[in-house]
Amino acid sequence: MTDTTSAVGTTVVQRWRTLRWVLLALVLVVGVSAVSAYLTAPRQGGRMNPDATSPDGAHALVSLLRDRGVDVVATKDLAGVEQAARPDSLLLVAPTPYLIDDAALDRLEDLPGDVLLVEPSSWTREALAPGIRMAADTSFGGEPRCDVGEAVRAGRVQLNLSDTYESVDGGPAVTRCYDGALVRYTERGRTVTAVGTADFMTNAGLLQEGNAALAMNLAGARPRVIWYTPARIAGESDGATSIMDLIPDRVGWIALQLCLAVALVALWKGRRIGPLVAEDLPVVVRASETVEGRGRLYRSRRARDRAASALRTSVLQRTLPRLGLGGQSDPASVVETVARRIRYDPATVEYALFGPDPTDDAQLVTLSRLLDDIERQVATS
Repeated sequence: MTDTTSAVGTTVVQRWRTLRWVLLALVLVVGVSAVSAYLTAPRQGGRMNPDATSPDGAHALVSLLRDRGVDVVATKDLAGVEQAARPDSLLLVAPTPYLIDDAALDRLEDLPGDVLLVEPSSWTREALAPGIRMAADTSFGGEPRCDVGEAVRAGRVQLNLSDTYESVDGGPAVTRCYDGALVRYTERGRTVTAVGTADFMTNAGLLQEGNAALAMNLAGARPRVIWYTPARIAGESDGATSIMDLIPDRVGWIALQLCLAVALVALWKGRRIGPLVAEDLPVVVRASETVEGRGRLYRSRRARDRAASALRTSVLQRTLPRLGLGGQSDPASVVETVARRIRYDPATVEYALFGPDPTDDAQLVTLSRLLDDIERQVATS
């Protein structure tokens, strides 16, 4: 009884040692797959979102700016903007439908530093850039045709369909670039720049013409850029709902039951994993016996055509690379090359490589000898 118990205990220990490595490998595979999927998955977000890797996001531009040494402060709330603002900073206001609160716009107006409005709404433009107004025409980019340094260095760009701006009556002097798609003026010591489209600053738009240069010149004009992308109307409660809040309570119990079922199946299958069993290797068959057996099979079926085709195909596969020819070479080129290489009659070479099938065993033997002679002379020539 003791020996039986000891044997059972030893078997259980051996199976557990094998099973734990299987479980560890499974955990590693799942972990690596999950991390790879997370790192390579596109980060979704709103238009010009600094963390979004989708085509309309701005992750690429933010990464380029940070590599260039620009301090990019990405924030979604007004308090973060006020905390990061300083005289040498640039406030970049991304396209958003949430910036409509007059009190929030007044607070942004009082902040120090320059302002860059990207595809601004009417509320944002009237509050933060009162010196400009919408123009009647539209622009698609082209040459800058102005003296703004950032635009001159970028040169020709592709803005797609862009709003254009012009100076208000009695307002400050406004410099218009790209037919009004990019405007700039200075008032009360602050430089205000407005761009009628955000396409050239997105991940997809940076690849066109001089878009990347213009985007980096505008956004990297100051040591610090405050990237403001409001996620809600200022003054409203956050009300953010995580994905866990959207999942019903029963889903957790279902997931737990699935995990338990998977664990039980793993244990059930793991019990079948035993020690390695030594087995004799299969019988080794020599290549000559295989060739003889195949030849007897062809002979028994009188398949001289297949035998001749197999011989010719093998010779061509071994000979063509030596001649610098490919598998798609036409027969005429092959015959001419072989005949010139070994100084053979072209008609004999054509018969050997591409001629008719032999009608009896004697012709098949003659053909095989001729093919062997041609291959040997090509190899030694």
